[in-house]
Amino acid sequence: MVEVKTDAALDAMREAGRVVARALAAAQAVADVGVSLRELDDAARAVLTEAGAGSPFLGYRPPFAPTPFPAVICTSVNDAVVHGIPTDYRLRDGDLVSVDCGAELDGWTGDAAISFTVGTPRQADLDLIDATRQALDAGIAAAVAGNRIGDISHAIGQVARDARCGMPADFGGHGIGRRMHEDPHVPNRGRPGRGFPLRPGLTLAIEPMLMSGGKDAYVTAADGWTLRTVDGSRAAHIEHTVAITATGPRVLTLL
Repeated sequence: MVEVKTDAALDAMREAGRVVARALAAAQAVADVGVSLRELDDAARAVLTEAGAGSPFLGYRPPFAPTPFPAVICTSVNDAVVHGIPTDYRLRDGDLVSVDCGAELDGWTGDAAISFTVGTPRQADLDLIDATRQALDAGIAAAVAGNRIGDISHAIGQVARDARCGMPADFGGHGIGRRMHEDPHVPNRGRPGRGFPLRPGLTLAIEPMLMSGGKDAYVTAADGWTLRTVDGSRAAHIEHTVAITATGPRVLTLL
């Protein structure tokens, strides 16, 4: 079921989105060579606690997962695409890190992700992050009333193809609102003019995941959660929660 939100609901989701943005900024701020992934999770958790927000990630267990998720953020490093679990792994010079976070506040949810490098960056990683950001921007630009989900998907996929990057075929964005995952599904590739119609009040998490090796295949790690590139190439993941409005897309997860 797809719920169209009122203006008041969008304002409430914007507040949840601000908490997400602050949590992501806090995690990135502590990320440095020698810092553990658990410390990034601690920083994000402190922001949620201070805001009186809950975590839609903590304890979440979709059908594919062998165990409930144990943290408030996903931390995916280097060849990890998404769903990485914060562990005692300590960041190394040149690591590429993707952090995904959600927040529940007053019955509404926000969800966003960022990618960044630690220490001395590789130019190829910066290019990959830039391409992923461009793909997200293209998807958001297509998120206008009168378009369809396929227009968002096509815009994202075109940027990925131009950058010669792969994308995990089975994963993409989603509707969001009272729960983190709602209908409709937002694939990262598709045909323009197809799919669910976009209308004011629809809220979507748009999240391109680009893999630099150019392959679409991925493997699931032994933890049952982390998706890794099949060829060991680097990956990036950037996401925003976006509302369709009569005057254009409204990004709800900015600071």
